[in-house]
Amino acid sequence: MEIVVALLFVAVVLFGLDRLMLWLESRGHVNWRRTKRRDLSAEPTAELDSLLTGSSQEPPRR
Repeated sequence: MEIVVALLFVAVVLFGLDRLMLWLESRGHVNWRRTKRRDLSAEPTAELDSLLTGSSQEPPRR
């Protein structure tokens, strides 16, 4: 009987967390279940070389 009560408690907690996450998603705080994934190929990219090398406009270091 204790196992059944524990499983029901876990189910209620998980359901409550899911509803909380859906509410947060409707407010725009998180992406949970209802929003689609972003198309990462459409996102701007930066090449690793341009991030690691300094630009020519930086003053020389002493």
